[in-house]
Amino acid sequence: MTHSKPRQYYIQGITLQGRTFRPSDWAERLAGAMSSFRPGGGLGGKQAYIGYSPYCVPQVIDGVKCVLVNEALRDLEPMAWDFVMNFASDNGLKVVDAQEG
Repeated sequence: MTHSKPRQYYIQGITLQGRTFRPSDWAERLAGAMSSFRPGGGLGGKQAYIGYSPYCVPQVIDGVKCVLVNEALRDLEPMAWDFVMNFASDNGLKVVDAQEG
């Protein structure tokens, strides 16, 4: 049995009406809110560090702020996945399958 690789999606900082989404640091804020969702869970004590989750990473693609969201987040924490996808939907942001470009 082969397991397919989790899909990845870009939430683009462009609204469905073609406007740039504000505030300008929205991607960092969204990814920061998801930073504790990591493989193996959040670490505490000396192992704790500030950084983004590998499942939700801010990026700039062709000059557009984006957040790359890995579908593995849904398996790890369905409510976190719903939060991120609902954020995109509620704000009218474009969501693009990263494999389709």
